[in-house]
This record gives sequence, structure tokens and C-alpha cells, in this order.
Amino acid sequence: MAATHVEVESRQLRLTNLDKVLYPVPGFTKGQVIDYYTRVAPYVLPHLKGRPLTLKRYPNGVEGGHFYEKQCPSHRPDWVKSAEIPVSTKTIDFCLCEDLPTLVWLANLADLELHPSLSKAAAIEHPTTLAFDLDPGEPAGIMECCEVACLLRELLDQLGLECFPKTSGSKGMQVYAPLDGPATYDQTKPLSQALARHLEGRNPKLVVSSQKKELRKGKVLVDWSQNDEHKTTVCVYSLRAREHPTVSTPLTWDEVEGASEPGDLRFEAADVLERTAEQGDLFAPVVELEQALPEL
Repeated sequence: MAATHVEVESRQLRLTNLDKVLYPVPGFTKGQVIDYYTRVAPYVLPHLKGRPLTLKRYPNGVEGGHFYEKQCPSHRPDWVKSAEIPVSTKTIDFCLCEDLPTLVWLANLADLELHPSLSKAAAIEHPTTLAFDLDPGEPAGIMECCEVACLLRELLDQLGLECFPKTSGSKGMQVYAPLDGPATYDQTKPLSQALARHLEGRNPKLVVSSQKKELRKGKVLVDWSQNDEHKTTVCVYSLRAREHPTVSTPLTWDEVEGASEPGDLRFEAADVLERTAEQGDLFAPVVELEQALPEL
């Protein structure tokens, strides 16, 4: 196993198999995955800090299968932080990605996709986001997701909540409304379900709120079920394990409203690095904006 020893912010890391191809079609290597996460770190780390992280590892690349890892690996360096979180009848010690060395260590594990909790470990019962996953059923695609995202934005605006869109890096989109304060999942989950059902009632040919596959053809599922203490949604700036190294990318509402074809909203790692250099973190308000769940 070829290894390279590097120092990252005074931490010593042993990186292995940097030439191993993890995305066979474009020939995108493990070294390039590590390089991407190193360069995007200033933008992704604020969205990971303090949050229990579920690893989604692809040791043999995107075509070689994967496994989820909730328990932080026992062989981790002693400087990788973790948090014990009760899950059902047991306690799981989740990794926390607090800094660049940890992010590089995760990338070296071929943790291509980053799946953090919607809440922080220190207050696991209090989500910091009301999240909606917009998942299109063929032949619907991301253009229909844009239409639904705009409808959802109007609805949230009526509740006094500002929200922010991002691509999933796969087929669909997500819309996040940041929260602070004492809201719990017992409040956010039924509210998100009610909003999804309202959109479905107003737009039955476009929107569906049920997971049943037979109902989803040609429509966009507004998946409200992500608002759950035990679920995760892919992190902004995370790579996706697709044919190419696409990324869950924050968007402006002008981009959502003005997109004319699916390719307008498809971004790979290099594209995202260009965007962050020009625009900074479009998703920063999801961490910074203070707004409370409305009393209904």
C-alpha cells in the first residue's frame, strides 16, 4: 500500500493510494478527492462543525459498492473528535469534523459523501434547519424541482422564514430554512409534512408528499421526512458518488428561477472551486441567520 506522509495544520497524516481511481469515467483519483476537500474546506467546515457525521465510504470507488459508518472508527487519530449520541436503545460515538486535518483524514478513508445531522451534538434534539429534499420522479427532473423550490420559497416566506436552495449533486435539490432557538423535531417534522401536503394540494400534477413510488412518476417528491433526529441529508459542498464528481452546490434564487436546462445546475468539483472563489459561501446564511420557527 503506497503511502504519503503529510503535515496538515500541525497534524501528521498518512495518506494512502493517492493514485487510485475512485471515479473511473473521468479518471478522478483519491488524491484529487483529497485535494478538492482541502481546497473547499473553508466553505464546508462551518456546515460540519459540531454535527454528528455519518460516513459513506467507497473504498473501491463509485462503482465498487459502499458502506455507511455511524460509529467513528476505532483506529482514528486521537485528535479526531467524536460525540456519543443515544440512538434507539444504544449509544453511538459519531465522528465530528471540526477541522481541516479531520476532513483530510475522512477523504483518505474514501468518505466521498458527507452526511451530517440537522442538529448539533451539544443539542441533538434541536434542529438548526427546516429541510426539504426535492426528489424528482422520472420523467421529471431538476427543472421541475426548481419550480417546486420557488413555490416552497413563497410558502415559507408567508411564515416569515427565509430559505436557501442547493443542488443535491444527484437528481434533485434541497431547500433549507435555518432555525435557531428551542424548536424540536417534534415541531419541525409535522410542520414540514403539513407544508408538503399543502403544496401537493395546490399543485397535484407537480408535487407529491408521499414516498410511494407509484405516486411519484413525473412529479417532485417534497420529502419532509428528513426532519428527523436519526436522519441525515447530504452536506452542502459534499461530493456525490455519481459517474462524475458532482457536488451538492449552493445556488442563488436567481439561478433557480433563471435555469433553462438541467446542465445549468450541474456542478463538478472544479466548478464549485471556481464558484466559491468568485462568490464565497452562498450557504453561509444557513449557519449565520437567526430566525425562529413560527408559532402556528
